[in-house]
Amino acid sequence: MSPPPLKLIIIARDQAPHVQAAWDALRPVLEAQVGIEIVGVEYGETDFKDCPADIAVVLGGDGSILRACRQMGMHQIPILGINLGRLGFLADVSPKEFCQDIPKLLAREYTVVDYLMYQCRLIRQGGEERVHLGLNEVAISAGASFSMIDVHLEIDGDPVTTYSGDGLIISTPVGSTAHNLSAGGPILRQDLPAFVITPICPHTLTVRPLVDRADCVYALTVPKCAEGVTLVIDGQIHEPLTAADRIEVTRASVSMHMLKLPGHSYYRTLHRKLGWAGQPRYQQH
Repeated sequence: MSPPPLKLIIIARDQAPHVQAAWDALRPVLEAQVGIEIVGVEYGETDFKDCPADIAVVLGGDGSILRACRQMGMHQIPILGINLGRLGFLADVSPKEFCQDIPKLLAREYTVVDYLMYQCRLIRQGGEERVHLGLNEVAISAGASFSMIDVHLEIDGDPVTTYSGDGLIISTPVGSTAHNLSAGGPILRQDLPAFVITPICPHTLTVRPLVDRADCVYALTVPKCAEGVTLVIDGQIHEPLTAADRIEVTRASVSMHMLKLPGHSYYRTLHRKLGWAGQPRYQQH
């Protein structure tokens, strides 16, 4: 007895010509496959609550995956990212590799890995709250204030320190290869249940990145907040801050589900994307 068809939803929100051209090329390949059913093509805002798909195929880059998992909210569907961008730590499968791996998909020769997501609560003066779900990082940036800022950090109500500099990043393991890495933070294994706190251009040289458990409450305030200081969610959502605001970052109640095909490992991706070519070849004299 043959297995039920593999139900796919295609997410191609980016209207860039190269993304739409990639979908135009991929569509006839998928439609010709016995055992695959395309249950929808998402170009805008889809409610994933009742989506019957087994897999969401995201066309684009890592930014497209960040938008997709936020849009899914509490109804996360396993994501397979097809990389049409530049680096692609999450979207690490090329269109050619995807077509070659279709038999593996049909044979269910893949694994689904759960990745930590966070919930960020922005609590305004007077009690107004804005809640964001994210995958990569929460950042407080001095931004357009063009001045050094002080960011106070508490973990589970325990004061840690006040970071003076251009801002602060609280990153998930998935986000550790994004803004955190460019700010000098460590690379974390993607399925590690932890957050990393990394200062941006700290004024004090003794301040270093800090790794702590994922089940803590991380609270941030900016006691002297100039105009232009901004809360940034996954590099895509921007909220202006005031001195009266409080930000709380916690582990989300849902995880992002990432589909992994055979031959696509995390360290293989790091080796390829970061150019880890091993030791230099020294000339012998």
